[in-house]
Amino acid sequence: MEHDDGEACPAGSPAGRASLVDLGPVEQLRAGRLGARLLRLYAGLAVYGASLTVMVRADLGLAPWDVLQSGITRYVPLTLGQAVVAVSFVVLLLWVPLREKPGLGTLSNAVVVGVVCDLTMPLLDRPDHLAARLLMMLLGVAMCGLATALYIGAQLGRGPRDGLMTGLARRTGLSLRLVRTGLEVAVVAVGLLLGGVIGPGTVVFAVTIGPVTQALLPRFTVSLRAPQRPRRTGER
Repeated sequence: MEHDDGEACPAGSPAGRASLVDLGPVEQLRAGRLGARLLRLYAGLAVYGASLTVMVRADLGLAPWDVLQSGITRYVPLTLGQAVVAVSFVVLLLWVPLREKPGLGTLSNAVVVGVVCDLTMPLLDRPDHLAARLLMMLLGVAMCGLATALYIGAQLGRGPRDGLMTGLARRTGLSLRLVRTGLEVAVVAVGLLLGGVIGPGTVVFAVTIGPVTQALLPRFTVSLRAPQRPRRTGER
């Protein structure tokens, strides 16, 4: 459900654009422009939840993690949004041995996306015509890319699945791309076994969401104050 574009440079790049910085939970809140960042965070999470609804109603396949979550709803009395929340907190438990640190955005992501998904689901119906469903599927992917750029650009913590990916990459020494691919193949496989919803939309999402997010992220990343390092003895 979430996506991380890899390592970030300090704020204030030569190109004049804000960059992602790696801050702890408290530093994230103290890094300035908190009001704008909170607005961006929750707008992104709301759009993300709505994008999941759009993909469901297009009925052409879901994103990899959502294939798993739709499969879970076949065996557990949960709505899709509730399954999203439940899986998010299970994934957060996996952060413990990886020593990942959650931020406000991490916990918000775990809750808000699923809640918005359930709230928006009754507002949309499945279109009758294939062309309309194709357009809806593409809209869902575009909305998800925008949402990911918004909430990552707020710099208030990785989402649960992003943190699992980066934590595993750090622990294993494997590349982010390889770890992400392995995780998504695994969750799709388990989702299929559970009867999850897969289709061409799953492939389109997997192939395009990275480039879409990468293209939009620089436009929505909030510039933060670089954390001040303590002065050494003798420095002026």
